[in-house]
Amino acid sequence: MSKSLRKRSKKSGLPPGTPVHIGVQKTDQPILTLLTYQKTSVQEQTVSTVEECLQAIAEDHVTWISVKGLHDTELLQKLADGLHIHPLVIEDIANTEQRPKAEAYETYNFLVLKWIQQVSESEALAIEQVSMIQGPDYVMTFEEGPLDIFQAVRTRIHGGKGHIRSLSTDFLMYALLDAVVDHYFVVLEALGEGIESLEDHLIANPNPENLSRLHRLKRDMILLRKSVWPCREVIAHLERGDSTLLTQATTVYFRDVYDHTIQVIETTESYRDMLAGMLDIYLTSLSNKLNETMKVLTIIATLFIPLTFIVGLYGMNFRYMPELEWHWGYPVVLLVMGILAAGMIWFFKKKRWL
Repeated sequence: MSKSLRKRSKKSGLPPGTPVHIGVQKTDQPILTLLTYQKTSVQEQTVSTVEECLQAIAEDHVTWISVKGLHDTELLQKLADGLHIHPLVIEDIANTEQRPKAEAYETYNFLVLKWIQQVSESEALAIEQVSMIQGPDYVMTFEEGPLDIFQAVRTRIHGGKGHIRSLSTDFLMYALLDAVVDHYFVVLEALGEGIESLEDHLIANPNPENLSRLHRLKRDMILLRKSVWPCREVIAHLERGDSTLLTQATTVYFRDVYDHTIQVIETTESYRDMLAGMLDIYLTSLSNKLNETMKVLTIIATLFIPLTFIVGLYGMNFRYMPELEWHWGYPVVLLVMGILAAGMIWFFKKKRWL
C-alpha cells in the first residue's frame, strides 16, 4: 500500500472540512510569495506570515498569493479563516489526490487542476496538484512543490505585456489556467516523439526493453487522460460565466482555453489508440522474427535430409555392398551429395524461399 493511501486513513472519523494533508511532502517549509500589481506598478516579495498576505489585499490592485507546500494545514486554515473560505475547500486543497474540478461560491471561485511534467523519458510522468481561489481582489494558488510552474505568468506581469495588468482577478486566473493547459502540449510533444521512436524500434527490434517502454508510455497516457478529461469540465464551468466574479470580456479567453483542452484530449486519445496498436505491432514483429528464424532452420534441416539418407545408407554394416570395393565410390558419393544440395538450393531460390 502506498504512503499516500495510508495517510488517507487519518481522515477516518474526522468531521467534514477537517484539513488533512494527503500526499508527499515536497518542501521543508511552506513558501509564501506575495505579488501585487496594478496598471502602472508591480511588486513581488516573499513573506513569512499569513497576516502579511491578508494585509496586502486591497481594492485598488490585484493581489496574487502563492503557497508552495501543502503539508502545513495550520497555515491553510489561517488563510481560510482570514478570507472566509469554506472548510471543505481547504480540505480539498490539502488532499493532493483530489480530482480536477471547479466550484463557484458566493464571494470566490475554487479550481483544482493537475500540472504534469515529464522528468525524463525513462521515468513516469510527474503530477502535481494546483489549486486556485479567485476572489474580487485576490487570487491564491496552492502548489505541492517549490518548482515555480507559473514563472511565465510572473514574467508577463513584471513586463506589463498584454492585458494582464489592466484587467481584474478573473484574467489572472485565466492566465494561470492557460499556463497549465499549454504545458499539456509540451508533455504531449515529448510523448509523441517517444511514441514515434518506439514504433520504429518495435518494427526493427521487438525486444523486452521496447515492450517495457511501451507499457510505461501506456501508463503515462492513462495518467494524462485522468488529468485532462476533468479539466474540460472545469473550463466549461468557467466559460458559462455563472459566477459574478467572471466578466464577459474574460469569458472569451476561457472559450479559447476550452478549445485548447479539446485539442489536448483529442491528441491524447489518438496517442492511446496508437499505443494500443503498437502492442499488435510488437507481437506481429516478434512473430515475424520467429518465423524467419524457423524458416532458416527448416531450410537447413531440409538440405540435410537427403544427405543424411545417403550417409545412413552407406553406414549400414552389410558385408556384401557393391560400392564398398569400388575405387571411386567415395568421391562419387560426395559429388552426388554436393549436386543434391546445390539443386535444392537452386529450387528454393526459384520458389523464392531464400
